[in-house]
Amino acid sequence: MKTITLHAFGPPENLRFEDAPDPVPEAGQVLLRVEAAGVHLVDTTLRSGAAGGGPIPVPDLPTTPGREVAGRVEAVGPGVDPVWTGTRVVVHLGMVPGGYAELAAASVESVHELPDHVDGAQAVAAIGTGRTTAGILAQAKLTAADVVLVTAAAGGIGSYLVQSARNAGATVIGLAGGAEKVRVVRDLGAHLAVDYREPHWPSALTAELGDRATTVLLDGVGGANGQQAFELLGTGGRVLMFGWSGGGPIELTTEDLIARGLTATWAIGPKLMPLLRSLERTALEETISGRWQALTTTFPLSEAAAAHRALENRATTGKVVLIP
Repeated sequence: MKTITLHAFGPPENLRFEDAPDPVPEAGQVLLRVEAAGVHLVDTTLRSGAAGGGPIPVPDLPTTPGREVAGRVEAVGPGVDPVWTGTRVVVHLGMVPGGYAELAAASVESVHELPDHVDGAQAVAAIGTGRTTAGILAQAKLTAADVVLVTAAAGGIGSYLVQSARNAGATVIGLAGGAEKVRVVRDLGAHLAVDYREPHWPSALTAELGDRATTVLLDGVGGANGQQAFELLGTGGRVLMFGWSGGGPIELTTEDLIARGLTATWAIGPKLMPLLRSLERTALEETISGRWQALTTTFPLSEAAAAHRALENRATTGKVVLIP
């Protein structure tokens, strides 16, 4: 089979498109013919050899990255019902990578059946990015009374959050960088789409809202833009944080919480671990029903290095997916 193999930590160019032996499913496993493989920002961190992949350890080398795959079961291992053969499925591989390949083995207990009307790119977006979003939303408890501000609204999680907030009846504000991404956010259903590259966007947004204030901040960016968004929260508002791709987490103090009556939550991490299977089901239900439509940027499997480079340079929209 063809695969992407990392032999040495470093830049995206270290991802090599090469031949590898076909994997053989072990007891309790199925073998998928991969039709789509998800690329996560954590993949780029692990590729570089840096710590910071959260609970995911830096891999031993050589390794084939990737933990989100969709495809059709081609073979089953010992102890697995042969009825799985030919079934279309999607799976998160967990701590063991191997998704950037034409074939991937997975535990049969981890797979979810996938209807034919959902394409592979949508499925891998749901099984990873979608399950995280479902966990954030379970804590946010959005209502029609909320004014919700979503940072990185054209990203994988952000685009799901915009759709979900709109579906809940909330007033939705999406931040994105550049005119094209702002247009995408508006098309997702945001009532207001704001370009954070504009130097005075906070004051412009405040003027647009008039006597209303944001009640919920959903932030995966942090940095200067996340901090500015945090300052816009009204009295009694709540902030749910799930990343700091902008350079560092929002800085807040106990005084902020007391004086403004705010609540703040780190919405991902260990608290979601026991719930992953149910969150995957929730994300897939939203996708299968059509309530969620993932934004995706696709690359051929052979161009995994280009996919990593584009993701690191913020040149992608939504979920990045490799197509073998």
